[in-house]
Amino acid sequence: MKIGIIGGTRGLGKTLASILSKEEFDVTITGRDTVTGNQVSEDLNVEYSNDNKKVASSSDIIIISVPISTTSKVIKEIAKSVKPGSLVVDVTSVKVEPSNLMKTLLDDDVEFIPTHPVFGPRTTNLEGQVVVLTPISQKQKEGKWYPKILKFLNDRKVRIIEASPEEHDDMMAVVQVLTHFSYISTASAIKKLGINIKDTRKFASPIYNLMVDMISRIVSQNPFLTYSIQLENQNGEKVRQTFADSVLELKKVITNHDKDNFVKIAIEATKNLDDIQSALGRSDKAIDSQNHELTILKNSIGKEIALQHIYSEEVHIGVLNQVNPDFIILDTGKNQKKLKIANIKILDKYDLLDWKIKNQNTKTNSISCIFPKNSNAEIIKDTIKNCVDDIISIKVTDIYTGHQISEGNVSFTFEIVAFDKSTFKSVKDVLEGFGGIIR
Repeated sequence: MKIGIIGGTRGLGKTLASILSKEEFDVTITGRDTVTGNQVSEDLNVEYSNDNKKVASSSDIIIISVPISTTSKVIKEIAKSVKPGSLVVDVTSVKVEPSNLMKTLLDDDVEFIPTHPVFGPRTTNLEGQVVVLTPISQKQKEGKWYPKILKFLNDRKVRIIEASPEEHDDMMAVVQVLTHFSYISTASAIKKLGINIKDTRKFASPIYNLMVDMISRIVSQNPFLTYSIQLENQNGEKVRQTFADSVLELKKVITNHDKDNFVKIAIEATKNLDDIQSALGRSDKAIDSQNHELTILKNSIGKEIALQHIYSEEVHIGVLNQVNPDFIILDTGKNQKKLKIANIKILDKYDLLDWKIKNQNTKTNSISCIFPKNSNAEIIKDTIKNCVDDIISIKVTDIYTGHQISEGNVSFTFEIVAFDKSTFKSVKDVLEGFGGIIR
């Protein structure tokens, strides 16, 4: 299936190109900057074109992933070039205007699904992510493409929300417009106060650090995109004004030492947040996960550990030499690597084994050992597997009681697949520890 991503050289479009190309779709990206387009094409192993109409005419699915301010222009540009029977998807953060425009301009034999992936360019896979689908009619949902998109997303454990374009924009006025506006305002206030944010972390509780991390995540996003979200949402001005009024109201209450009104505002706001206990539980988990990971790292000093960069997915294996709140030092045997804790995850032994199988050469050896005849080869095999690290697989390939084996004994042959020859010696040591005699 051919998928064309208009605006696939940057931001969310590039992320979608990366994810979908790994699904073995035939992906083509477009973008105005030829140099960037060719570089992304090489990095992601996808095709690049600077001709939107050409890509639209040859693709089964067209994904429009351009800034909100130019989405309408792109829809108008490609509308009559899209091939019959295909699907057009826009992934902008507002849905009313693109929906109406696609309904008006696209031919009747072209389906469209206004869509909003509620995740950013740093996302590496779809599992657990939220995608909002905003079909404008029941007929649209009963078309050829809508069930296929639902199945694709469900198979990848995506959280799907279906809403009308109007309902979507109402919700995004709070989820995005209010959140971005209040977080950027907070970050701006901290700057105007002349406070070094790193210094505040020394005095802070885990929940403050988590809050600053969330603010940083929002503030560091593309400011042009953030501005477009503020400007293009039809409810944006109402939301911003309500926020400003609430700030001024609370400031006035405190300035006037009006304790009763302060308590009233706080209680009413808390009640409106609905399930506080669930919110406390989720935030506790977030804090605990940070502390738990740091504890594992500290307990791993001097030991081999495998760490994966959460964005590049590169795996680093070595002996952990040093841990501080922000960085770790890893001795890989070739050099010392300094890695930022916020950007890595710890691979457990199963993930590490899976990575080694895919990326390292393996060695195979067969070991025969004599035991008393009433011994159980399967129990011995399972014990070896549990006792010796780095065994990829072990199986019993022969049970022999021929003339070379003394009466009352039996010879078991085990085939072992491992990464290093030293593993085979460890297996022999375990066998001899059982009282076996290596043949």
